[in-house]
Parts: sequence; structure tokens; C-alpha cells
Amino acid sequence: MITSATRRRLALALRLSAILILGADAAVMAFRPDALAAEFAATGFEAAQAPQIAAILAVSILLYAVPRTALLGAICITGFLGGAICAHVRLGELASPPQWICVILGIMTWAGVRGSKSWQPWLDYIETADRQ
Repeated sequence: MITSATRRRLALALRLSAILILGADAAVMAFRPDALAAEFAATGFEAAQAPQIAAILAVSILLYAVPRTALLGAICITGFLGGAICAHVRLGELASPPQWICVILGIMTWAGVRGSKSWQPWLDYIETADRQ
């Protein structure tokens, strides 16, 4: 049987892994967009757009890293990953490795939120609003 402490540790490990992987992606896009120029061109984006995309991802990661806003961050990351999947589907790349990576990162992101107490502020807010 999985104890609540084990569940929290697993959630933290998944959460930190997602933050590190997505953070590395944002850092490469922000500081070395030339390294991704070919990949951006292949998906129909300009390399000059990499810093803006990195900023969106970085804000999403920061929201996800803070426990009180982790749920909002998970929603933003899901939207980001969904856009990445959509870009590959548009090119006819069904079930390609980048798509699977996005799906796995999305699962890690939500599993990290699900096992933590990130839902509690939102549940408290809803409960307070219901009483008024």
C-alpha cells in the first residue's frame, strides 16, 4: 500500500523532473535560439520567436513551481504542450517522438499536482465562496 508520504515524495519527484526538463527547454530557447533554428523552421516558426515562446514557458513553469499557483501553472503547461503537439500534427507527424515527449511531460505535470496539496487553496476558496 502506498502511504501518503510516499505519494507526496513521488509527486514531488515528478514535479521537479517536469520543472527541470521544461526549464532546460525554456533556457535553450531563450539563450541559444540559433541551436533550434532548423527545428523551428521545420515546424513553421521563425527562430526569432524562440525568446517569446521561452518566456511563455518560463512563466508557466514559475506558476507551476509555486504551490499556491501550481494548478494554474499545470493548466498553462498543458496548453503549451498541446500547442507543441498541434504543431507536429499540422506537419503530419502523428505519434512522433516529440509528441510522445509532450504527452509524457503532461502526465508528469498533472501527476505532480495530483499527489501534492496544490489543490487545497482552490478547494478552500470554493468552500468559502459557497458559504457566502
